[in-house]
Amino acid sequence: MSIKFLAEDDRPREKFLLKGKSSLSDSELLAIIMGSGSRNETAVELARKILASVDNNWHQLSLLSVKDLIKFKGIGEAKAISIATALEIGKRRASQEIPEKPVISNSNDAYQILKNQLSDLRTEEFWAVFLNQSNKVLHTSQLTQGGINQSIVDVRILFKIALDHFSTGIIIAHNHPSGNLKPSKEDIDITQKIKEGGALLNIQLLDHLIVTQNSYLSFSDEGLL
Repeated sequence: MSIKFLAEDDRPREKFLLKGKSSLSDSELLAIIMGSGSRNETAVELARKILASVDNNWHQLSLLSVKDLIKFKGIGEAKAISIATALEIGKRRASQEIPEKPVISNSNDAYQILKNQLSDLRTEEFWAVFLNQSNKVLHTSQLTQGGINQSIVDVRILFKIALDHFSTGIIIAHNHPSGNLKPSKEDIDITQKIKEGGALLNIQLLDHLIVTQNSYLSFSDEGLL
């Protein structure tokens, strides 16, 4: 029996999408890795049998070889390799340290993050850095290329990205290939528009940087926010 014939609440993939990965049981997770069961068992039932053989312990399961796994009816070499691979990924993940997110405490910190993207370009690009409440960088994204004005910088996309990453603060930046650090009227207008939009969503615009090849201007440092 294929997973597609099960009741919707019992389909591991659909349950993953509807309720999230943490809602899945161990057997449902293993069933997704296997993809299908045997002629007489669903993938979930087969997964339950395999886990029961190792006292429902992932560490013990990881000790089984491909030869051990293919002894279960419905497990061929491809499925056995998929199971072993998934467990090896989990092992390697557990051994790695979580990379520390950079913290931005002033305009120079933001400039150091953005200068490699913006300082040597011949056309204008608009970027944004999304931060959490501790001013740790959650995400960095290029939003436009080729110019900056209110019609090109889609504020809706900016705040959608911010909401997707649960950001509470934003730093925006763009470059001036001419080398002129003076903000244009368009620069000031889009800054104000983003600031006002952020206030409605409780997402603070922390700064706007104008970047040239060797320097930058900070709206925050200049009192322009």
